[in-house]
Amino acid sequence: MHPKNLSIAGFSYELPADRIAEYPLNPRDLSKLLIYKKGTISESRYSDISSHLPGNSLLVFNNTKVVEARLLFQKPTGGTIEIFCLEPHEQYSDISTAFQQHGKVWWHCLVGGASKWKPGQVLQKRISSNGEEIDLEARYIEKKAGSFIIELSWQPAAMSFAELLHHAGAIPLPPYIKRKATATDSETYQTIYAKMDGSVAAPTAGLHFTENIFQQLRQKNISTAYVTLHVGAGTFKPVKADMLEDHEMHAEFMDVPATLIRELIDNIDGPVIPVGTTSMRTIESLYWLGVKLANEEEVNGLAQWEAYDHPIQDLPAKEALTGLLQWMEKNKMERLITKTQIIIAPGYKFRIAKGLITNFHQPQSTLLLLIAALMGNDWKMMYQYALENDFRFLSYGDGCLILP
Repeated sequence: MHPKNLSIAGFSYELPADRIAEYPLNPRDLSKLLIYKKGTISESRYSDISSHLPGNSLLVFNNTKVVEARLLFQKPTGGTIEIFCLEPHEQYSDISTAFQQHGKVWWHCLVGGASKWKPGQVLQKRISSNGEEIDLEARYIEKKAGSFIIELSWQPAAMSFAELLHHAGAIPLPPYIKRKATATDSETYQTIYAKMDGSVAAPTAGLHFTENIFQQLRQKNISTAYVTLHVGAGTFKPVKADMLEDHEMHAEFMDVPATLIRELIDNIDGPVIPVGTTSMRTIESLYWLGVKLANEEEVNGLAQWEAYDHPIQDLPAKEALTGLLQWMEKNKMERLITKTQIIIAPGYKFRIAKGLITNFHQPQSTLLLLIAALMGNDWKMMYQYALENDFRFLSYGDGCLILP
C-alpha cells in the first residue's frame, strides 16, 4: 500500500504527561536503552551500547548544532514579541552561507505576539558582547504560509549571524517541555560532537553519547561517520490530516561530505546503523538522489513522495551511491548540499540502513511513522513495554536500539 493511503489514527498511543522527560540524566549515558532485536526486547544502558551492536557496524551521526534561535524583543508599549528563527530566506544558496552573513539577514520565522506587530514596524534590542554594545533590529517584511519573513540587522556588523544568535538568542527547547530553558540546556541540549550551526532542535538520539561510549566503540572496531541534516521545527509538527496524503512533510537542509558516501559504499553489505531519524532520512535520501542521477534527472533535492513514485525502484544501493559519488567527483564537489523532504512511512523499503538508534517519539508524528516503517506493528509492543517499564519519553528521555 502507498503510504499516502495510511490513516494517522493507526499510529497513536497514550502518552501520560509525567512520562515526558523534563530534564536529562547526568551523566548522559545513564539513560536506559531498550534493545529490540528480531522481535525480542531486552534492557540495558547507553553506557553499554557497544556490547549490543553487531560487529563491524558503521554508526552514522548527525553533527548539526542547535542555534540559539529564540529572540525576545520588547515593544515600546511594553508587550513582548518572540521571534523564532526557522530557516534562511531563499536568497541564500545554503544555510552555512546564511549564517555567515554580516550586518543583515532575511529569515523565515515564527512570531509569538504577531498580532501586535505591524508590517514595517521596527523592533529594537541592545545586547552586550565582550564589553561592546550591539544594536539589533527586527523588521517585519511579509507574512507567508506557516511563517513570517523577518529582516534582522545589527550594528556594528563585524559579527556573523551565527555569532549574533549566540549572544542575543536562547536555546529553543521542544514545545512539550513545559519549562523555561536554563543555562545548562545550552550544553545538555547539544550533542558532544555538534559542529555545524543550523538546527532549531537537537538530533536527540545523539544526546546520550559520551566520550566514554566513543572510546568503547573504537575498542570494538565499530566505525563512526558524520552527516549534517539541520533539524527544523517541523520535526515537532504533528500529522493533523486524517490521511497521510494530505500532510506536507517539512524540508530540511542536508550537507554530506564525499568521504561519508565512500564509507557507505565500503560498508554497504554490513550493518549501517544511523543514530537518529535525521541521520536515517539523510542516508536514505542519498540513495534516491543516486537513483535520480541514474535516470538522468537533476539533483535538486528530494520531494516527499519521490521514493515511492519514482519509475526506478530496484537499483542496487552500491550502484546508486557510486553514481552519486562519481557525479560529485566529476563536478569537483567535496560536499553535497541540498534539501530533502523524504517521508519514511510503512510501505517504505530501506536501501541503506539496517537498524536505528533513536528516542521514543510523539504519537501521530512522522518520526513514529519512520519507526513503524522499520519494525512493522512491533512498534506498538515496543512502546507498550517502554511505558510499562518506566522509560522516559521524547527529547530528554531514554532511547532504543532497533535491529529488525
